Amino acid sequence: MNVTTPQPPAPLTQAQATEILAQNFAPWIQSLNLTVEETTPTTTTLRLPWHPTLARQGGTLCGQALMAAADTATVIAISAARGTYCPMTTVQQNTTFQRPIHQSDVLITAHITKLGRTLAFTDITMTPAPDPTHPQTPPPPPAAQATTIYALLT
Repeated sequence: MNVTTPQPPAPLTQAQATEILAQNFAPWIQSLNLTVEETTPTTTTLRLPWHPTLARQGGTLCGQALMAAADTATVIAISAARGTYCPMTTVQQNTTFQRPIHQSDVLITAHITKLGRTLAFTDITMTPAPDPTHPQTPPPPPAAQATTIYALLT
């Protein structure tokens, strides 16, 4: 008797993740201009470009933009882990801001910590993107961290 072990789904490509981002999010999320930097079966990184419309007085990126980007990164990470998009919704998000981000793109990395049949859990770090004009500078520490719990609706 031949017994086959089920194979995990094929991971999403960057292009597939970008398509999910383009087709499944509200226009105001689209206006954040998030881009998919990388996807793996356990981790997804998006880039939130700094723009003055996302800044508070003094040029500091507002927390609302970071939280929306973290929530969006979670959806892409869950889709990457499952190999496809499915309807899902936020159950809980907890965000801690450690330092301001001033006039810098932000890398939002969502790491799947548990993926069940009906719930998914992620840890997210939000880090100012390295300055391309100073490649020798060590990467900055995270500016914010979040955890999310999502309900998978299918």
